[in-house]
Amino acid sequence: MEQEFRVDGMSCMHCANRVKKAIEAVDGVEHAEINLEASKATVTGNFSKDAIAEAVDKSGYTFVG
Repeated sequence: MEQEFRVDGMSCMHCANRVKKAIEAVDGVEHAEINLEASKATVTGNFSKDAIAEAVDKSGYTFVG
């Protein structure tokens, strides 16, 4: 399964890498790709949307959905 989520608050590649690392640590996530300019994360795997939201929020950014 592949889903796309909006993530607010990222302003640089360091931010994007931090979000990517947080998302990829979620159980069931196979891969995450971050588009900094579009403020989007594309996530592949079998995961819970709530777990993605929690990981993004804990990393200091805002999960919009």
